[in-house]
Amino acid sequence: MQIEYQLLPESERKTPPASEDNLGFGMLRTNHMFLMNYSDGEWRSPRIVPYGPISLMPGAMCLHYGQTLFEGIKAFRHDDGEIYIFRPDKNAERSNVSAQTLCMPTIPVELYLEALDRLIDIERDWCPSIPESSLYIRPFMFASQDALGVRPSKEYIFCIMLSPSGPYYKGGFSNAIRLLVSKKFHRAVSGGTGAAKAGGNYAASLRPAEYAYSQGASQVLYLSADNSQIEEAGAMNHFHVRKDGTFVIPAFTDTILRSVTSLSVLELGQMGKIKSRTETIALDSFLADVASGEIIEAGGFGTAAVISPVNEYLLDDGTIIKVGKGTIGEHSRALYEMYSAFQTGKMPAPEGWLHKVERRR
Repeated sequence: MQIEYQLLPESERKTPPASEDNLGFGMLRTNHMFLMNYSDGEWRSPRIVPYGPISLMPGAMCLHYGQTLFEGIKAFRHDDGEIYIFRPDKNAERSNVSAQTLCMPTIPVELYLEALDRLIDIERDWCPSIPESSLYIRPFMFASQDALGVRPSKEYIFCIMLSPSGPYYKGGFSNAIRLLVSKKFHRAVSGGTGAAKAGGNYAASLRPAEYAYSQGASQVLYLSADNSQIEEAGAMNHFHVRKDGTFVIPAFTDTILRSVTSLSVLELGQMGKIKSRTETIALDSFLADVASGEIIEAGGFGTAAVISPVNEYLLDDGTIIKVGKGTIGEHSRALYEMYSAFQTGKMPAPEGWLHKVERRR
């Protein structure tokens, strides 16, 4: 498809911040965004336009029935000055899985990647270069048909926006967090939308997250519907490290979102670079192994934070269980450093993991 450019005049464009030291996460916007419309069974009018409001009718179905999905991707400036996107094909594929779950149209992976390339190419100056920074990419899709009645929309808008960002959590990787292990809340049940990156899943996580904050925790570690097994946290997959250095991730089900970071960690295990596996994790056994020291490290995997070390678990009764020495473990640190080196070009990444943004303009 031919992508149309509707760019701001140079004199009207914002410039990147003079200092990258306090970017925050997800707060800044570049000058342009990508838009594409779906109607009559096909995608139409792919275009790059000035970042700004999107016009919707009050009856737009996304506002009433929650047909929305999104992705999170990162691009990095390497020492050669070029920009590389980290595994965007995997995000495009996952977006299509989410779309199928929500009865929304899929997007050809090639078109998805072309849209990313074209938009980032004209916003190159906005990609930061300081440690733990990235050009955060937010593709999203929503139902736009002006109609009432609970059914899939016949019209959609797909958009990509960019945000120069620092670490997801203040302090970045060096800031270990506490997770609340609560039986009061559940993220998803089998047969639902838990494995999709659906906006509604995140809306449902806000109340539990606020409760976690009130208890001094950063996120909730969600359990299965019967409270017997560990699943994932509100904004990341969960992992723990056993004494032999193996990273263990809860087995993926239809109630767990397949984090691209988690899948990458499992692939690194298959390559022999680390030890990793998935397994069904019983809550009682997990807590006992943390308390006894059989589990020496823990944390979360996700695009936004990459690795979020966890140093404590807070239970509903107020009990606090410390993980290992209560500090960031050597295995988590080594994995974070290796993974970050792949992303930033400091170490050769596995084949196909980096997508170079070609210069077209």
